[in-house]
Amino acid sequence: MALIVHKYGGTSMGSPERIRNVAKRVAKWARAGHQMVVVPSAMSGETNRLLGLAGELAPTPASAAYHRELDMLAATGEQASSALLAIALQAEGMEAISYTGWQVPVRTDSSYTKARIESIDDQRVRADLDAGKVVVITGFQGIDDAGHITTLGRGGSDTSAVAIAAAMKANECLIYTDVDGVYTTDPRVVPAARRLHTVSFEEMLEMASLGSKVLQIRSVEFAGKYKVPMRVLSSFTPWDIDLAEEAQSGTLITFEEDEKMEKAVVSGIAFNRGEAKISVLGVPDTPGIAHRILGPVADANIEVDVIIQNISKDGKADFSFTVNQGDYQRALDLLRTKVVPELGAQEVVGDPHICKVSIVGIGMRSHVGIASTMFRVLSQENINIQMISTSEIKTSVVIDEKYLELAVRALHTAFGLDKAAE
Repeated sequence: MALIVHKYGGTSMGSPERIRNVAKRVAKWARAGHQMVVVPSAMSGETNRLLGLAGELAPTPASAAYHRELDMLAATGEQASSALLAIALQAEGMEAISYTGWQVPVRTDSSYTKARIESIDDQRVRADLDAGKVVVITGFQGIDDAGHITTLGRGGSDTSAVAIAAAMKANECLIYTDVDGVYTTDPRVVPAARRLHTVSFEEMLEMASLGSKVLQIRSVEFAGKYKVPMRVLSSFTPWDIDLAEEAQSGTLITFEEDEKMEKAVVSGIAFNRGEAKISVLGVPDTPGIAHRILGPVADANIEVDVIIQNISKDGKADFSFTVNQGDYQRALDLLRTKVVPELGAQEVVGDPHICKVSIVGIGMRSHVGIASTMFRVLSQENINIQMISTSEIKTSVVIDEKYLELAVRALHTAFGLDKAAE
């Protein structure tokens, strides 16, 4: 008997019929003798609907108290889908019980709307599993030390599922989505994109951080830290597919690199449309200047990605970095009102119409000239590179967003991914 965690996304939970199919699939695994924990997202569109209502009523400016209520509100979406799934499982003849994050409890910090999991108490869940029940736990949410409901941010149900699998030392965590695995890039941009049978944890971490929407980056971080075996697979295969076939489908995220994986120099092309660039011009080129610029940005809970500081001229330098588009205006206002006056910088300029395109592959470690090939391909397409960031297994460039699809298609072909074997 294995302990298995299933996670289902909002599309999989989008209607009573789809919830019924999820229940049938989970029941199939349970009848095969596995202990089952299921983590569903809210029904498709429900979280957006709730947050839209809040937006119509929101105070200006938004306060911490307002974000606390946002979490209180958003958490109800997962509560509803979890209860509905437990009911559907009962209709299948299974003993099932649903819990909210705070009933387990899943302990988090107090960063409303993007909290981080600190610990999970699995005692209650284990007792139910030992009693033969299927346990359904709301994804996306937890409770802080003060007893307030918190949510984990977009895609937080992935993180919940992996964290629960880690805490309970599950045999595997299966992430059911509306795609049938991890692809070399988004098939909507490159129709020739291929599904990967396996991808290393390192590659998946890079791809998630660089814009791949298949998995939330924190879920991959959890999987890596606690060595949780993960598989990404489709929830739209027939629920009565043979269990052995289903258990080997999709893409396995593995922690063991082999020679075959290293032969593929580049495994995938990731991209992110939702980025913006900010440049602080004419800053004093003195020790500590990066901290004086980015410290207040970090204190405002704004994540910074690619960073470039140019060569000093006449004691002045330009400092550029990228942020999420959703944080762009807030970061710009913060720099103009607080940071620039204190630094005596010349001005702050921004560009919300950029994107980041990245090549990823563990084979890049042992092959030279990969970055130069990338730059040559982009040059041939007359695409100007604004910023560059590299690590051992990836190279990222910031370009004008209107060239995103052209860049991805050209790179996908140049690195032989169109011909990648499944």
